[in-house]
Amino acid sequence: MITTLKTNITVKDICEGFVYNELEGKGLFGLSGKLTIQPEYQRNYLYKDEKREASVIESILKKYPIGLIYFNKVNKDKFEVLDGQQRITSIGRFVTGKFPIKDENGHEQYFDGMAPEKRTRIENTKLLIYECEGEEADIMNWFETINIAGIPLNEQEKNNAVYFGPFVTHAKQEFSNSKNANIQKWNSYINGTARRQDFLHTALDWVSASKGITIREYMSSHRRATDIKELKTYFNNVLDWVSGVFTDVETEMRGLEWGRLYEKFHKKNYNPEKLSGEVQKFLTDSFVTDRKGIFEYILGGSQDKKLLNIRVFSEAVKKDTYSKQTAEAEKKGKSNCSYCAIGHDANKSKIWKLSEMDADHVTAWSKGGKTAINNCEMLCKPHNRAKGNR
Repeated sequence: MITTLKTNITVKDICEGFVYNELEGKGLFGLSGKLTIQPEYQRNYLYKDEKREASVIESILKKYPIGLIYFNKVNKDKFEVLDGQQRITSIGRFVTGKFPIKDENGHEQYFDGMAPEKRTRIENTKLLIYECEGEEADIMNWFETINIAGIPLNEQEKNNAVYFGPFVTHAKQEFSNSKNANIQKWNSYINGTARRQDFLHTALDWVSASKGITIREYMSSHRRATDIKELKTYFNNVLDWVSGVFTDVETEMRGLEWGRLYEKFHKKNYNPEKLSGEVQKFLTDSFVTDRKGIFEYILGGSQDKKLLNIRVFSEAVKKDTYSKQTAEAEKKGKSNCSYCAIGHDANKSKIWKLSEMDADHVTAWSKGGKTAINNCEMLCKPHNRAKGNR
């Protein structure tokens, strides 16, 4: 990769013809149309959310360096921003009146309302820019390794950079558009934001997993695709299934592995009204400590209690129960494990150590038994493990 340092490009030059479109995926432009600030492999603008854009302008006013900026030279008169998109966009947004900064007296000032000398200082600031030329693979490999202004690229942003093309462009228009009307629904089931590519990452994760491949394998095979029909359809199928099976939206649903659960359970028939009642029952059960596991537990026929992480008996309860149980057993000359005591082998009168026993519910939790001292019994570990949920 060949790099050439440019020191004569000013803020005014960069902002000539600057266009900022709130609709992500459409690109940002400057340098009289010669510079694409947000090429399709770049991530979305983050400083607006991170509240850092004002600090870029303040640094310029104080004559602090704002760091190196890298352009990819596409041809003689066309460039793309490789590194520096966030800083350039902050500058362009300020100069075009999108946000104010506070002056030394704490008053908000937009660019047009600043003193002429301050506007001139900003416009005449020269930027340190490296123009890079090379093979696509070299440019993308380099881009993937950099951190932009202290905010590391996340996994999907790297994927977009490596596999940029028509597919990424269309996918970002759908899943990385913060004005998409479906985001409210998506937020009910998925963690993250459109700006950081979280919805796109989830959609790709779900569809690629359904095919038994990785996200990168899926993106590589679809890189030149001109539509995202399969991706969008599968994503919507998962969410439609979830919202159909569970009629109530609970906060615990957000961030679950819905793609995996869809593949595992979507062919089964469920009664949404019945499931709704079961969800509410478990959500209000104080002995359920992992509420996010409720949904898979119910979908799986309420069999795997490990998903709920049921509250266990405290050590004090175990010791107290063990002491009483053992004292009574010794008086009767029987084992302190009730199952051993009714057996016919050598353990019929064995007194087990506390470390050799487990606390168990006399009446199983799944059958209404509480995790309380009056429902606790100590069993030898072999019998407790054999007992299961009976």
